[in-house]
Amino acid sequence: MQAFGIDIGGSGIKGAPVDVTTGEMLGDRKKIPTPRPSTPDAVADVVRELATSFEWKGLTGITFPGVVTGGTVRTAANVDKSWIGTDAAGLFSKAIGGDVAVLNDADAAGIAEMMFGAGKGERGTVLMLTFGTGVGSALFTGGMLVPNTEFGHIEIRGKDAESRASERGKGEHNWGWKDWAQRVDEYMQHVEAMMSPDLIIVGGGISKEAEKWVPLLTSVRARIVPATMQNDAGIIGAALAAAGMATSHTTTAGAEASGAAAAAVAAQK
Repeated sequence: MQAFGIDIGGSGIKGAPVDVTTGEMLGDRKKIPTPRPSTPDAVADVVRELATSFEWKGLTGITFPGVVTGGTVRTAANVDKSWIGTDAAGLFSKAIGGDVAVLNDADAAGIAEMMFGAGKGERGTVLMLTFGTGVGSALFTGGMLVPNTEFGHIEIRGKDAESRASERGKGEHNWGWKDWAQRVDEYMQHVEAMMSPDLIIVGGGISKEAEKWVPLLTSVRARIVPATMQNDAGIIGAALAAAGMATSHTTTAGAEASGAAAAAVAAQK
């Protein structure tokens, strides 16, 4: 079974078809810079371009960097504020000519990692954190998703945590790995104090260089592991949400993660 996944980020929008039974992308992904300003119509044009470039007509899942409930955007921290209140599911459905599932970007990445990646088989509390333009979060307990957590916006030292802990923050301040990791470590201490996860999965583009900074995170008790799918997890999770993934898998946690994906797409209806 195949579905198309599109991952909308603050700096780029990328997509590819996915085999939802294996979690593998069917060919190289295509990435287009996020338009400036990143208004709904401008982003919808890029979504249409991605789908057209793959001649895609089937199931489509799309992530969004903010809270999404019932297919409608509720927050927009790293894209144009005109997104707030927009029926994203309806907008994208019109753009590509078919039904779509729309969900939070970190939730999609977490679903992919729970089904096929670093979280597969995990039964405790699992937290996925994505580091990019902002900091995204996805929380799972017993394999089930708690949607739209947005822990990147907790306040640390009077500012949004993502202003210090994001990959963008690292670049803007020209922090080296050690300086940036200290800020990520402080952020994780705050997050751990709230929910005491058993496992923290770190993703986003910077997870490709996990060996340079993950060993520097020493202040939390939870296990910390890099995302298996790295920056492709959002695409794969979006495709899984589109497919609903109401099939059984070899582990209970995998089956429950499938339920999370099904719940994510059901929430858009």
